[in-house]
Amino acid sequence: MNATRIIAIRHGETDWNVGARIQGHTDIALNSTGHRQARQMAAALADEPLHHIYSSDLQRALATAQALADANGAKLTIDARLRERCFGSYEGQRFADVEAAQPQAALRWRKRDPAFAPPSGESLQALQARIAHVVHALASQHMGQQIALVAHGGVLDTLYRLATRQDLQAPRTWELANTSINRLLWTPDSGLALVGWGDTSHLQQTGMDELTN
Repeated sequence: MNATRIIAIRHGETDWNVGARIQGHTDIALNSTGHRQARQMAAALADEPLHHIYSSDLQRALATAQALADANGAKLTIDARLRERCFGSYEGQRFADVEAAQPQAALRWRKRDPAFAPPSGESLQALQARIAHVVHALASQHMGQQIALVAHGGVLDTLYRLATRQDLQAPRTWELANTSINRLLWTPDSGLALVGWGDTSHLQQTGMDELTN
């Protein structure tokens, strides 16, 4: 088949996820829960036929990808184009902080204005263009194969919208859980198509993993 199968994975949990802080390009590490989630995801995909793993260079994604590479044996390559959306001066803050200081900007952000970019940050339009470009570049190298992309919530949201042809301003009705396993198909003619989304069944398998902590 003239297609590339893609498994897209969000990184494991960080303390800034728990604290609802805006991460963006800030290089935050996984917390203990995030490391456990990465091991569980990796165990679930250990026998999956993967020809290559590509990861954002930010350590929360890279540590998640490394767990998968260690379990699966597939080659791991770092690609900074898979980074989260850059939130510029908003990084480290909570949405409520931005809303209190810049209510008009926060309203544009809440309404998903495609052209809105935080100071020194990236717009949704720019993020979508970046992700569409990197997916085309990577998937076109692996026709007839399966690859994994380990990235971030904003990246996965963009992949879902590209695969389902949903507008950037469409309300989100899909999950972006940490270490969720999401399956897509890419073809040169049609781009991305959705195969399966939001599988977190591996996170229910906690018993044996807790014994190895």
